Amino acid sequence: MTGFGKGIAEAGTKKITVEIKSLNSKQMDLNVRLPFAFREHELDIRSTVSRALERGKADVIITAENIGSTTEIHSALDVSALAAYKKQFEEASAKLGIPMPADWYSVLLRFPDTIVANTQEVADADQLKAVDAAVDMAISNLVSHRRAEGMELEKFFASRIETISQLLESIEPYEAERVPRIRQKIEEGLSKINLPEYDKGRLEQEMIFYIEKLDVNEEKQRLRKHLQYFMETMDAPAGGQGKKLGFIAQEMGREINTLGSKSNHAEMQAIVVKMKDSLEQIKEQVLNVL
Repeated sequence: MTGFGKGIAEAGTKKITVEIKSLNSKQMDLNVRLPFAFREHELDIRSTVSRALERGKADVIITAENIGSTTEIHSALDVSALAAYKKQFEEASAKLGIPMPADWYSVLLRFPDTIVANTQEVADADQLKAVDAAVDMAISNLVSHRRAEGMELEKFFASRIETISQLLESIEPYEAERVPRIRQKIEEGLSKINLPEYDKGRLEQEMIFYIEKLDVNEEKQRLRKHLQYFMETMDAPAGGQGKKLGFIAQEMGREINTLGSKSNHAEMQAIVVKMKDSLEQIKEQVLNVL
């Protein structure tokens, strides 16, 4: 969801610049800063940007500058206020017998209301069209930036999924030797205990039941399905798959955790740790997916 886009358009003596920066967010969080003259157009701008970006924390900054030969004056002197203040000074000078100021402007301009803002309150139709054009250009550039990042993320995810898949297959030889080892340990432990006569058939049943609880075939099968589903979802033509990929990653984590808790084997547990490391990298970067 991260990206940056910039658009520029001109209308008469105005150059409109739009910059959009997008960061990760679960929802659409939009902040717009624009000149006062475009305030009435803000809702349209918000609607356009929200539809295009769908999700993310986005900052939209719109500026307008003059490019014509004439320079606009954004403030003006209030001559009436200056005259009123000057008259008060003259009356005070006569009553108090003090000299008049030598530099009238430096004194009068310190008082409020002597300078009035001359801000354009409403932009004309051509300027609003220029704003829309600059917004569309900025969105297009930002989407291109996102798409380039998405291609890199696709390679990253494919690499990590392949790593987990290879690690899963590397469990096989350790799993084959695990059950006989567990059975041997149980039998050795029982041989050291001075037990009276017991039902060996019942003991065999309990041992089988215990070993079956350590079986990880179902977890392995489900994890393979999740890995395959992650790749299929990532390759789907429809956009907006970020949340789904996050849910799949959570399911992958459950199966990997169960593998670790059932493994009862040092080498298998070491493999599970490596699988968790790759999965955490996926979870971190899946937040960047729209």
